[in-house]
Amino acid sequence: MTCKFRGKMESPVSRSRLEINFMRLLNETQQMASGNKPKDWTFEKWLEGRSLVVLYGSEMGTAQEIAARVGREARRHFFMPNVSAMDDYPIERLLKQTLVVFVVSTTGQGDDPSNMRSFFKTIWSKRKDRMFLSSLQFGVIGLGDSSYQKFNYAAKRLNNLLTHLGGQPIMNLGLADDQHDLGPEFVIDPWLESFWSKITKLYPFPEGMQPLSPSVLLPSKFKATFVNDLESSENTLQLGSEDVESSQNTVQSKSNASSFDSACKVKVTMNQRVTSVDHFQEVRLVEFDISQIEGRHKPGDVLMVQPQNLEEHVEEFINVLALNPQQRFYLEVNDPNSVLPSPSLLPRPCTIKECVETYFDVQAIPQRYFFELLAHFTSDENEKEKFLEFSSSEGQQALYDYCNRPKRTIMEVFADFPHTSTNIPFEYLFDLVPAIKPRPYSIASSSLAVPNRAQLLIAVVQYRTILKRKRLGLCTNWLARQKVGDCVPVWIKPGTLTFPDLSSESIPPVIMIAPGTGCAPFRSYIQERVASGVSKGLVMVFGCRYSSKDFFFKEEWEALVNNEQLELYCAFSRDQEEKVYVQHVMKKNAQYLWKLIGEQNAMVYFAGNAKRVPIDVYEALTYIIETGRGKGAQDAEEYMKNNLTKRYQTETWA
Repeated sequence: MTCKFRGKMESPVSRSRLEINFMRLLNETQQMASGNKPKDWTFEKWLEGRSLVVLYGSEMGTAQEIAARVGREARRHFFMPNVSAMDDYPIERLLKQTLVVFVVSTTGQGDDPSNMRSFFKTIWSKRKDRMFLSSLQFGVIGLGDSSYQKFNYAAKRLNNLLTHLGGQPIMNLGLADDQHDLGPEFVIDPWLESFWSKITKLYPFPEGMQPLSPSVLLPSKFKATFVNDLESSENTLQLGSEDVESSQNTVQSKSNASSFDSACKVKVTMNQRVTSVDHFQEVRLVEFDISQIEGRHKPGDVLMVQPQNLEEHVEEFINVLALNPQQRFYLEVNDPNSVLPSPSLLPRPCTIKECVETYFDVQAIPQRYFFELLAHFTSDENEKEKFLEFSSSEGQQALYDYCNRPKRTIMEVFADFPHTSTNIPFEYLFDLVPAIKPRPYSIASSSLAVPNRAQLLIAVVQYRTILKRKRLGLCTNWLARQKVGDCVPVWIKPGTLTFPDLSSESIPPVIMIAPGTGCAPFRSYIQERVASGVSKGLVMVFGCRYSSKDFFFKEEWEALVNNEQLELYCAFSRDQEEKVYVQHVMKKNAQYLWKLIGEQNAMVYFAGNAKRVPIDVYEALTYIIETGRGKGAQDAEEYMKNNLTKRYQTETWA
């Protein structure tokens, strides 16, 4: 599906040597009492019995970040952590482990992330052996979004299977919700505090020894070596070759490799505004030439876009931290569980400006660990006191009020604390500032109808917070500024929506509910179905503010309506005094929609914002069923859960 990356993979390193050296470094910071230890007691021998495996299933990198956090905390408790994607960890090694933490995200319609599917399939095949994992003590953290019907389904399923196979849960399943005001940390923070409290009792410390306090600075995950600008480019390139190819401080694995390795730089062939100039929301239709990408995308597939920071944000970040933008450097792995950024994303050597442009997510909202780390670098006691408050359990409301409520960015935090920002060692910026994540966008065109092209419908994110500062969405604003002929790194992945197979003998009707830009994946399917000659049974319920300002693809869809290839029901919420939304249009046409759902087994899809609309649409569907069946509200709820759930798919975003 995607073109191949032509860079080199990193050479593996001996984990045990690097890990033991790392732990010995931590040990040097711990003042251990000498009494009451056996004569043959050694730090290395003691560590051999303190192994923690942290396995993650991650689609977009969030679960991997949480797993890395568990690994950091493990070192503070003097455990030797092994952080890995599930599919990269051999099952035979799992049978020898006694302590494992699983961090699992849920993707699609309750699906497992791609880098845990083989792992789950393998242990599922052992389900008849109720003692298969009887020596395993484990905990599971789930990362999900409560706006989806199958909230944290992958984590729940894994937790149940591990228990079924004889595993002993140390903790109750932790179900983090991305929709919570405090984010997933609202569940993760107390879960980990309880976990380490229990682990400390199960694996006690020798007398006089205790976990490392947050006041002890852990080594950075990368080492940065600056390059003398006076060196000749030939010598510099030679140094880079040696560092990349023969360094024993580099770790890489298949699943840990960035998906950016699969990216192609494709040209923009169209970038036009599709909302009227007097409309408050700028929405653009952006088209790419994807002829160099192998294979053909299907309706429901997404185009992954790897964006860069806007020029003004790059300049501001560099100025706030007083960095030299032209200074070049190399990175080496300093933490055996870390992976160097792909050389196609972060060149070797790399200038600081290139790093800020392509790697650091300077607009991210900082989390608790960010402030815990900052406390080590400030020269001002007042600033340090504030950092310690934000990183404490008692200070989470204060942190929310300072960061989450106004959506204060990392860059703005650095500006707020000048006694800290210029004291941060450069290599620790890679611990403080997360990497820019790729953004998924539903492809809004069919490869049958528009060959060798992929179109995206992009709502450009711009708003003001209570700080009165304008917020610019990183990827949408970067895409909006791309000109025809510019190149953008992209790759194609399966999306969360799966549509009926058009080669099937019996193709059910499809009801698509789409407020705003949620219509993007449905346009792809409509085009595909019409181009395949199967144009009957397409029903679209579309919602926007004004029929004259943000009615996307109006002419295209009205032409299909005139040709009897599409049934279109519209809700223009601001065209009349009383607001009308998609759920109102659904209820108004309840009798007809029930005929499609109840008699013709129609598939139902919703795509849109994850706030209130999914709930309203669910309630409208329940009303349609209740009206159609005439057996009351409880019967309608049971029908939704037992019958329509298998035919109802959603795709939502915050």
